[in-house]
Amino acid sequence: MKIKLLAFFFAALAIIAAVSYGSYRLGLHQHMNPSPMPVPAGTGTAEAGTATDSATGRKVLYWHDPMVPGQRFDKPGKSPFMDMQLVPVYADEGGDEGTVSINPRIQQNLGIRTAEVTRGSLDSSIEAVGNVAYNERELAVVQARAAGYVEKLYVRATLDPVHKGQALAELYVPDWVAAQEDFLTAKRLTTQGDDASGLNLVDAARQRMRLAGMSEEQMQLVESAGKVQARLIVVAPASGVITGLDAREGMTVTNGAPLFRINGLDTVWVNAEVPEGSAAQVHPGNGVEVRTTTLPGIVFKGKVGAVLPDVNSETRTLKARIELANPRQQLVPGMFATVNFSPDAHKDVLLVPSEAVIQTGKRSVAIVAQADGKFAPVDIVTGRESNVQTEIRQGLELGQKVIVSGQFLIDSEASLRGTALRMGSASASAASTPATHRGNGKVEAIDKNEITLSHGPIPTLQWGAMTMGFKLPASGLPPGIKVGDRVDFEIRPAADGAFEIVSIARATGAKP
Repeated sequence: MKIKLLAFFFAALAIIAAVSYGSYRLGLHQHMNPSPMPVPAGTGTAEAGTATDSATGRKVLYWHDPMVPGQRFDKPGKSPFMDMQLVPVYADEGGDEGTVSINPRIQQNLGIRTAEVTRGSLDSSIEAVGNVAYNERELAVVQARAAGYVEKLYVRATLDPVHKGQALAELYVPDWVAAQEDFLTAKRLTTQGDDASGLNLVDAARQRMRLAGMSEEQMQLVESAGKVQARLIVVAPASGVITGLDAREGMTVTNGAPLFRINGLDTVWVNAEVPEGSAAQVHPGNGVEVRTTTLPGIVFKGKVGAVLPDVNSETRTLKARIELANPRQQLVPGMFATVNFSPDAHKDVLLVPSEAVIQTGKRSVAIVAQADGKFAPVDIVTGRESNVQTEIRQGLELGQKVIVSGQFLIDSEASLRGTALRMGSASASAASTPATHRGNGKVEAIDKNEITLSHGPIPTLQWGAMTMGFKLPASGLPPGIKVGDRVDFEIRPAADGAFEIVSIARATGAKP
């Protein structure tokens, strides 16, 4: 008897559990996928002014769920998507698609300022850093004109200043001795005999001295002095500083060996590193102003001599060469300098304050103030920028007013009202693809066309943790996913206002 009572008791518990689970599943299904609420025909197509809010007297365009703003309803009531009341959208704030209307008092609180699109000239100025270098066109190289020995040096260190004609070194040249002795002997024979053969000998001896590397001045000195000049005095061909010193006392030098390098300082080069994006505005002949921290208050003026055809692969800059006069030799190679370029002024262009331009990464956007406190985003094409003014090449017209402060607060206001005004979205005239949202949860049930997930918060939708059903993707569930699994998923709004699964996979680290 006791056994029969126990069997009956457990059977009753099983029946009660089955009925409870069925009621739970039915209620869950109805909550997550309710039938459309009974509304008049033409849901989502109500005309403005057909309903009036009795509390405020304002005309209502339609009602919507802020979490599913794409679905519109003709009557107030409870949202079929979430456990909340529908929110009215009034005629005086709905505006055209892609715009947002803000009360003037709210505009004042947000600190919104506007500026007019004007027309004028844009004097662009480019600033670059550079360094002072030697003018390579003033480089002079001193070489040995004959083989010999360095007996004495008058300049012993690099960067020593020298002036034109200054003695640099004294060389003993053995090859000159025989050539000069032949010349002097032929000269004496000609003087004594005074015949044509003597003259021929003198000319031949003079040619030998010339081939030995002697200059006309040195040959005249031998002829006038009447004695052998075996030593060569090397002099500076130009004024400047010694930048290369290859001679040392006692060393042997060959014909053509380099002894000194002399660079002049009457003019110097300034090599400015111009950013690649601004290089098109710099041309030979552009005026420049050069300043250095070493010489505060002194401005050196010059012109661009050349823009070198070479881009630095690390800094992405081109080198502009400026030649500057340096009469007092105040500019020293190696100094850092700031170079201000002044390209030609561009006239008759549309200008807006630079702070009115919003860079979204791929596009440039400006917020245009319309009548009745409405605002709309406009894609624009910008040009050059100078003195906090930006050139507008396309998108705006003369006289329009653009927002210069509070753009992102307007964007937030538009987001709260569910309008299409988003800074990073496509323009109002272009079709947009529904955004996707990611979440993590646990599989509670799997039906033929639906999967029920208990998921955590989804910040991009402002959703808290909840359990709800989603449409399955057209390709079906990936193999291996079953009830009880932890999954990562991606969803997007469907055409009927519900949400569908875009992708779903077992969560990272979850055991199969």
